[in-house]
Amino acid sequence: MNRFRVVTTQARHRRLIDADRVGKDVSTRERALRKLPLVYSLALRLRDAGVARDVISEYLGVDQNALDGVYRIAEAKLRAAERARRSD
Repeated sequence: MNRFRVVTTQARHRRLIDADRVGKDVSTRERALRKLPLVYSLALRLRDAGVARDVISEYLGVDQNALDGVYRIAEAKLRAAERARRSD
C-alpha cells in the first residue's frame, strides 16, 4: 500500500506586497503608473518601451485610431496621480 504525504507549497509566513508600499528607489512616475487603471498604465508603459502602435492597440483591444485618445487620457490620469502623490 502506497502512502502519500500532502505538503503545502507555499511558505508559512508569506509576505504580501502592496504597490503603495514600495521602496524609496521607485520614481514618482512609477508610483503614479501603479495607481492607474491597468489599460492606461499598460498603454504608457508599452509606448515608452517603443512597442509598435499596432501591437499596443491589439494587446489593449483598442482600435489604432483611438490609441491617441487613450494616451491623452492616460497622461491626464498620470499627471493627476503624480500631483496626488506629491500632496500626500
